[in-house]
Amino acid sequence: MPIAKLALVALECTDPRTLAAFYLAIAGGEVKEETATDDWVRVRLGSGCDLGFQRDPGHEPPGWPTGASQQAHLDFDVEDLEAAERAVVRLGATKASAQPAPTEWRVFLDPAGHPFCLVKR
Repeated sequence: MPIAKLALVALECTDPRTLAAFYLAIAGGEVKEETATDDWVRVRLGSGCDLGFQRDPGHEPPGWPTGASQQAHLDFDVEDLEAAERAVVRLGATKASAQPAPTEWRVFLDPAGHPFCLVKR
Protein backbone atom coordinates (compact mmCIF):
# COMPACT_ATOMS: atom_id res chain seq x y z
CA MET A 1 0.00 0.00 0.00
CA PRO A 2 1.47 3.41 -0.92
CA ILE A 3 2.34 5.90 1.77
CA ALA A 4 1.22 8.92 -0.24
CA LYS A 5 -0.20 10.06 -3.56
CA LEU A 6 1.83 12.44 -5.73
CA ALA A 7 -0.21 15.64 -6.01
CA LEU A 8 1.89 17.72 -8.43
CA VAL A 9 5.34 18.69 -9.61
CA ALA A 10 6.31 22.27 -8.72
CA LEU A 11 8.76 24.45 -10.64
CA GLU A 12 10.36 27.56 -9.21
CA CYS A 13 10.48 30.64 -11.41
CA THR A 14 10.33 34.44 -11.25
CA ASP A 15 6.89 34.73 -12.92
CA PRO A 16 4.45 31.89 -12.07
CA ARG A 17 1.55 33.06 -14.25
CA THR A 18 3.71 33.39 -17.37
CA LEU A 19 5.35 29.99 -16.93
CA ALA A 20 1.96 28.38 -16.23
CA ALA A 21 0.60 29.87 -19.47
CA PHE A 22 3.61 28.47 -21.37
CA TYR A 23 2.92 24.90 -20.21
CA LEU A 24 -0.84 25.25 -20.71
CA ALA A 25 -0.14 26.26 -24.33
CA ILE A 26 1.88 23.05 -24.78
CA ALA A 27 -0.35 20.54 -22.99
CA GLY A 28 -3.77 22.18 -22.63
CA GLY A 29 -5.65 22.35 -19.37
CA GLU A 30 -6.64 25.07 -16.95
CA VAL A 31 -5.44 27.18 -14.05
CA LYS A 32 -6.91 26.18 -10.72
CA GLU A 33 -7.89 29.79 -10.03
CA GLU A 34 -9.09 29.16 -6.48
CA THR A 35 -5.45 28.66 -5.44
CA ALA A 36 -3.72 31.10 -7.84
CA THR A 37 -1.80 34.09 -6.47
CA ASP A 38 1.10 36.18 -7.74
CA ASP A 39 3.42 33.78 -5.89
CA TRP A 40 1.80 30.44 -6.73
CA VAL A 41 -0.15 29.01 -9.66
CA ARG A 42 -1.40 25.45 -9.92
CA VAL A 43 -2.62 24.05 -13.23
CA ARG A 44 -4.33 20.84 -14.23
CA LEU A 45 -2.90 19.82 -17.59
CA GLY A 46 -5.04 18.16 -20.25
CA SER A 47 -3.45 14.82 -19.32
CA GLY A 48 -4.78 15.16 -15.76
CA CYS A 49 -1.35 15.88 -14.24
CA ASP A 50 -0.99 18.94 -12.00
CA LEU A 51 1.95 21.34 -12.18
CA GLY A 52 2.68 24.08 -9.69
CA PHE A 53 4.67 27.24 -10.33
CA GLN A 54 6.18 28.96 -7.31
CA ARG A 55 7.69 32.44 -7.32
CA ASP A 56 11.34 32.60 -6.35
CA PRO A 57 12.73 36.11 -6.99
CA GLY A 58 16.26 34.69 -6.88
CA HIS A 59 15.56 31.81 -9.25
CA GLU A 60 18.45 30.79 -11.44
CA PRO A 61 17.86 28.21 -14.15
CA PRO A 62 19.62 24.85 -14.04
CA GLY A 63 23.02 24.95 -15.75
CA TRP A 64 22.55 21.82 -17.87
CA PRO A 65 24.20 20.76 -20.22
CA THR A 66 27.42 22.50 -19.17
CA GLY A 67 28.09 20.04 -16.36
CA ALA A 68 25.49 21.12 -13.82
CA SER A 69 22.50 18.94 -12.97
CA GLN A 70 19.14 19.29 -14.72
CA GLN A 71 17.55 19.18 -11.25
CA ALA A 72 14.37 17.78 -12.88
CA HIS A 73 12.70 17.78 -16.28
CA LEU A 74 9.32 17.11 -17.85
CA ASP A 75 8.60 14.80 -20.80
CA PHE A 76 5.79 15.43 -23.29
CA ASP A 77 4.74 12.73 -25.79
CA VAL A 78 4.22 14.03 -29.34
CA GLU A 79 3.28 12.49 -32.68
CA ASP A 80 5.46 14.78 -34.83
CA LEU A 81 8.77 16.00 -33.39
CA GLU A 82 9.33 18.63 -36.10
CA ALA A 83 5.89 20.22 -35.70
CA ALA A 84 6.07 20.10 -31.90
CA GLU A 85 9.52 21.70 -31.96
CA ARG A 86 8.30 24.59 -34.09
CA ALA A 87 5.31 25.06 -31.77
CA VAL A 88 7.24 25.17 -28.49
CA VAL A 89 9.88 27.51 -29.94
CA ARG A 90 7.07 29.88 -31.04
CA LEU A 91 5.85 29.82 -27.43
CA GLY A 92 9.26 30.88 -26.12
CA ALA A 93 11.19 27.64 -25.60
CA THR A 94 14.85 27.41 -26.54
CA LYS A 95 16.29 24.26 -28.10
CA ALA A 96 19.10 22.94 -25.90
CA SER A 97 22.58 22.71 -27.37
CA ALA A 98 22.87 19.06 -26.28
CA GLN A 99 20.58 16.66 -28.15
CA PRO A 100 21.49 13.09 -27.10
CA ALA A 101 18.86 11.32 -29.26
CA PRO A 102 17.25 13.91 -31.59
CA THR A 103 15.39 11.36 -33.73
CA GLU A 104 13.66 9.96 -30.62
CA TRP A 105 13.42 12.96 -28.26
CA ARG A 106 14.50 16.58 -28.13
CA VAL A 107 15.51 18.74 -25.21
CA PHE A 108 14.31 22.32 -24.76
CA LEU A 109 14.48 24.96 -22.05
CA ASP A 110 11.30 26.72 -20.96
CA PRO A 111 11.26 30.52 -20.58
CA ALA A 112 12.54 30.18 -16.98
CA GLY A 113 15.36 27.81 -18.05
CA HIS A 114 13.90 24.46 -16.89
CA PRO A 115 14.67 21.60 -19.28
CA PHE A 116 11.83 19.61 -20.84
CA CYS A 117 11.70 17.01 -23.60
CA LEU A 118 9.45 16.31 -26.53
CA VAL A 119 9.37 12.54 -26.97
CA LYS A 120 8.26 10.84 -30.19
CA ARG A 121 5.35 8.60 -29.32
